[in-house]
Amino acid sequence: MTSEEKKSFLLLKSMIFHYHGLDEDELQILKRTANKIKAEKELEWANEFIAKDYGTAFDRARKYLGGTIGKLEKDQRLSYLDQVWKANYQKGYITEMEATAMLKLAKDWDIETELISMVRS
Repeated sequence: MTSEEKKSFLLLKSMIFHYHGLDEDELQILKRTANKIKAEKELEWANEFIAKDYGTAFDRARKYLGGTIGKLEKDQRLSYLDQVWKANYQKGYITEMEATAMLKLAKDWDIETELISMVRS
C-alpha cells in the first residue's frame, strides 16, 4: 500500500467514525489500523484534514476520495468500504448516519449494489 493509499484509506475510515463524533473506541481502532499498516503520519494527516473544517469534512473527503479510491478497480473500492463496515462492528454497532455515509460513497464509486449485497450476506 502506497502512502497515498494509506492516507485515503485512513481518511475514509476516520471520516466515517467522525460522522457522528469520534469516540474513544473508534480512536483506538484508528490507531490500531495505522499501526498495523505503518501509517501513523497518514492517520495524523487524515485527522488534520477533518479538523481543518469539521462542517465541510465529509464533502471535502468525498471529493478527495473520489479522485483516489474512486479511481481504483471495483473490487478494491468495495474492499475498502467492507473494511470500514467491519471496523464498525469492532465497536459493536453501526449508526444510521455511518451506514448512510458509506452508501453515499458507494453510490459515488458505482458500487452501491455490491455494498448492499455484501452487507446483507
